[in-house]
Amino acid sequence: MSPVTKIMGILYLVATPIGNLEDITLRALRILKEVSLVAAEDTRSARNLLTHFGISKPITSYFEHSKLTKTNQILDALEEGDVAVISEAGMPGLSDPGYELVCAALDHDFRVVPIPGANALTSALVASGLPTDQFVYVGFLPRQKSARRKLLQSIVDEPRTIVAYEAPHRIVESLDDIAETLGDRAICVARELTKVYEEFIRGSVNEARKHFAEHAPRGEFTLVIAGKSDLPGFGNLEGLAWDDARVIQAMQDLIAQGSTRSQAAKRVAHESGRDRREVYQLSMTIEK
Repeated sequence: MSPVTKIMGILYLVATPIGNLEDITLRALRILKEVSLVAAEDTRSARNLLTHFGISKPITSYFEHSKLTKTNQILDALEEGDVAVISEAGMPGLSDPGYELVCAALDHDFRVVPIPGANALTSALVASGLPTDQFVYVGFLPRQKSARRKLLQSIVDEPRTIVAYEAPHRIVESLDDIAETLGDRAICVARELTKVYEEFIRGSVNEARKHFAEHAPRGEFTLVIAGKSDLPGFGNLEGLAWDDARVIQAMQDLIAQGSTRSQAAKRVAHESGRDRREVYQLSMTIEK
């Protein structure tokens, strides 16, 4: 590989709205107006988006089953000018074929520039109420039950928060598998993020299962699942009640592991169901 980066075309990875068109950034609009070509996971969605914002650009398809034949075409286009890659929604390169194109562009010494914006992963995570300091993204859960359970079993001891995508017609089966492999731990099921019917179902896995037994699942889903913890009761909502002594002990353990008092109080409050201010005040007895 040549150490010199070509000054010709730039491959832009442009994040597009995941539901609400107001989430497009000014920079994204400028780039889409300036590039010579738009490579889109879904050309129909891309045309609708560009038309909405009054942008007219050549569009070529680039999706899972066309990436092998389209990569060279896009590399040729980069020899002549800039190319923007957009997925059907969100940040290209996350759970779509953008990864291979990025690798090919870098191998040919083209610049690759991300244009940040909306994505379901971080939106669900920060609103979930679960720890955000560390997390693991596992993409879309496998479609087949055996493969899905194998994946879940591989992360059963994962201490960090887990984020996954799931389709509406598989959400019930996936929650059943999560309950049986990971246990009845805390979860947030985010549905239709940024759209009119946006919804967050927070609670235990079994509570989420009950919810969807009573309400037919519709829309796109992002699952944010509590990681396993070495602390008694964390990551598993069954067991002893959270009396004051248990709250104080959990706070003490978390602070000893490096968490700030505020971070520890937030986590203990979520796991115990107690008020965060009350947990914080109880933790002050540690020093006393």
